[in-house]
Amino acid sequence: MEPQQILALYSWEQGSCFRHPVEGSMETTVVVELHPRSGPAEDVRACRRCVLSMEDERRHLAKELGYDYEPGHAGGPFPP
Repeated sequence: MEPQQILALYSWEQGSCFRHPVEGSMETTVVVELHPRSGPAEDVRACRRCVLSMEDERRHLAKELGYDYEPGHAGGPFPP
């Protein structure tokens, strides 16, 4: 699957990427929602470059463990 096809599986909006927040606001997507014991849930967001990196890691791990790779779940539990 081409990178643009993978990125099209996500919803994008302005935010700060958890891997490099000093770069400021950019297009990001929610990759996981954290639920602290107190206070509201918080979204963890990633930029396009990081989502592709996370997807690549998931693809390699799936191959290594004998699972089918299904894009669109960066930040989600593995195996899916």
